[in-house]
Amino acid sequence: MSDGKEVMKVIVTIVVISAVAAALLALTYTPTQEQLKLLHAEQQKEAMKAILPQASDFEEVAGSEVDDDGNPVVLYYRGVDSSGNVVGYVVERNQVGAQGMIQLLAGISSDFSTITGFQVMKHSETPGLGALITTPEFQGQFVDLPVADTSLTKNGGQVDSISGATISSQAVVDALHSAVDYVSAQEG
Repeated sequence: MSDGKEVMKVIVTIVVISAVAAALLALTYTPTQEQLKLLHAEQQKEAMKAILPQASDFEEVAGSEVDDDGNPVVLYYRGVDSSGNVVGYVVERNQVGAQGMIQLLAGISSDFSTITGFQVMKHSETPGLGALITTPEFQGQFVDLPVADTSLTKNGGQVDSISGATISSQAVVDALHSAVDYVSAQEG
């Protein structure tokens, strides 16, 4: 009978420790998520300023497409100058790359003719290959690039693909074209 009591004590101890651990996790999860959201928002704002530097403020516009939960699939922002004039747009796009989803912000001129730049916000591309889409050398090719020239050089465009990572390079080009098409349909 004493063995049964010992087993019960161990079980109760494990349950109490598990409950305390779960409670601590729950208490820290929400504040941590809020901190992560704030950090993400700050990083996004910095990225938007970098790819559309002539804008002094950004007005968020919810896209018309929604996912199963009713969240906008595409968000874009109107970049406005200090007088409130639209100077361009920043579009959030998700595009399938070689190893998974590439999330980027694309800067587009107000007349939809020029890519002002882009920044990769998240990706799971191969380190040393597809992940090179995040380098200044690759991204710099797109700064003030006419949309008509936004294709890989092998397809007649002005963008050099990353050696060994053509799929990732093409995914960025596709995302940028999709961003231009989307925002011009919404705003044009």
